Amino acid sequence: MPTLLHIDSSADLAHSRSRELTAAFADAWRARGPEYTVVRRDLHVDQLPHLETSALHWAAADRTADEVVAPEDDQRRQEVIDELLAADVVVIGAPLYNYTVPSTLKAWIDRVHVPGVLTGGVQPLAGKPVVTVVSRGGTYDAGTPTEGWDHGSPVLQIVLGAAFGMKHYPVTVSATLADRLPDLAPLAEHARAEVADARVTLERLATTLG
Repeated sequence: MPTLLHIDSSADLAHSRSRELTAAFADAWRARGPEYTVVRRDLHVDQLPHLETSALHWAAADRTADEVVAPEDDQRRQEVIDELLAADVVVIGAPLYNYTVPSTLKAWIDRVHVPGVLTGGVQPLAGKPVVTVVSRGGTYDAGTPTEGWDHGSPVLQIVLGAAFGMKHYPVTVSATLADRLPDLAPLAEHARAEVADARVTLERLATTLG
C-alpha cells in the first residue's frame, strides 16, 4: 500500500499554518483511496531527545572503539530511519523559528542524517518525493533588510535534496504573522492568498506523487 510519512514540528497546535497545510496534503493523499495510508510523526507532541552521544552520528561499523552507544539509543535512531525508508512519499511541516528549523525537527534530522546509512556514498532515498512546507512569520523577499535570513529552507534542501538525493518539492508561505504584528498588517490579505495557493499546490502534489 502506498504510504505517506506525515511529519509536523510546529509548537502551535491550534493555529499553525504549516500544520494546516501538511494536513491538507495528507487529506488529499487519503482521498485517493483506502489503500493510501498515512504514518504520522508529530515531533512536538512526541519529541525525540537530542542525540545522547556524538557516536550516533556514525554508522555502527564506523564508530571507534571508545564510541559506545546504548542499545535503546541505537534502536530509537533505527526506528526513525526505518520509518523514513518505508515511506513512498514524505511531507514535512517546518515553520521558521528564529530563522531556522524548530529544534524538534533538527533532532529528527540529526538521527536520520547518518553517513554510510542514508548519505555519504549511499543514497537509498534517492528519487523519493519529499514535500516541505516552510511557514515564515515575516518576509524575506529579495531587496528587503531580511533577505537571506531564512536559514531553515537551505538546511532542508541540503539534507533532503543534496545529501539524501530525494526529489524535493519546497512549498513556502510568508508573513503568516500578519494577523498579529502591526508592522505586517498590510500584508495580511496577500498572506492569506499565499496560503490558499499553497493549499492548491499541495493538494495537487498529493494526488500525483507516489
